[in-house]
Formats: sequence, structure tokens, C-alpha cells
Amino acid sequence: MDRTFLLHLAMPLAGYLLGSIPFGLLLGKLFGGRDVRRVGSGNIGATNVARAAGAAAGLLTLLLDTAKGALPVWLAARFAGESATWMMIAGLAAIAGHCFPVWLGFRGGKGVATAAGVFFVLCPLAMSAAIALFILVVGFWGYVSLGSIAAAAAMPLLVYLFWAPPHAPPLSVSFGTLLAGLLIIWKHAGNIRRLLAGEEPRFALRRRKDGVDDEDR
Repeated sequence: MDRTFLLHLAMPLAGYLLGSIPFGLLLGKLFGGRDVRRVGSGNIGATNVARAAGAAAGLLTLLLDTAKGALPVWLAARFAGESATWMMIAGLAAIAGHCFPVWLGFRGGKGVATAAGVFFVLCPLAMSAAIALFILVVGFWGYVSLGSIAAAAAMPLLVYLFWAPPHAPPLSVSFGTLLAGLLIIWKHAGNIRRLLAGEEPRFALRRRKDGVDDEDR
């Protein structure tokens, strides 16, 4: 079998497998001895891990979930000659792995931290602008979910503007960024319903007594 074909097959597969590592679940058990899927919102993202097992576990989850998005993109760049298309493919596979991990019955997180890692490597200026937008939204309204949705929605435009001015990104990157943004927004469907109904809790590090959490990456 052609070596190039195997390499191109391996990149999205590696991206998916790296993305599917459930760091939140593992760290929740390591730090708190608890299955985070049975605590709070039941999500394996950093926010629910922090509430279930403490700030240190949440921070480590955030860092590792970000790293598992960045690593496949970095590897694709090394092995595919800096091909933006293959970097985007590897990144999308990592986000899909986090959102739909095979190890957890395809029920994973919402992809925000993993997508951040992807775009930190792919287009760091756009990712920096998205983080600034996230901070502004959360600081003004107090909803982490709304900040995540806003950043995801803005990402296609930010990548277009900051890719390599005055050059636009390849169509594969534009389409892939749009797809990543739509996936993240879709994974926030429950948050959107609560925001519209005025029932979305504002951000707080401590878990609410009613078990409802505002955001789970």
C-alpha cells in the first residue's frame, strides 16, 4: 500500500484517538475518586471536573484537553509539509474525538478547549482574538457558555481576517473552521435553550446545590 496514503490515513485517525482521551474522567477519578459523568452536569469538560474534583483537576483537564487538540495539528504540520489542509483535517478529527469519544459511547465534551488547541497551532492570532472575545462576553454577561458560543461563531471570520493578511485562508481551512464552529454551537444546544429561557446559571467555580452547571467544555 502506498506510504503517502497510509500517512494521510494515519493523521485523522491519530487526531481522533488523541482527541478521544477522556482526561476529565481520568483526572476526576484521580483527584476526587468520582466519576464526573455522575456529578453536576455529567460532562467530562474542565468546568464540571473543577466542580467535582477541585480547581487543580479542572485546570489540568483544561490544559490537557487543549494539548490534545494542538498535538495532532502540530504532527500533521511536521509530516505533511505544513499542509494547512491536513492540519485542519487532523484538528477536526481531534475535536470530533473529544465530542464523540469511542471509549465513552460517543458521549463526550463540547469541544471548546480542544478546538482552542487546534487553532492555537493553526492560526494563533485568530485564537488570541477569540479568547479576548470570550473574556469580554463572560466578563460582561457572566455566562461561560455564551462566551464559548460567541467565540465559536466568530472563529470563521477571525481565521479569515488573521490567517496571513492580506491573503485569505485556503477553502479547506475556511470550511473546516466553519464546521468546527457549528459543531461546538450544536453541542451547546442545551445551554442555548436555557439562555433563551433565562434559566442558564452564571459562572461560579463552586458547583450549585441543584447540580446544574453553566458550561462544560
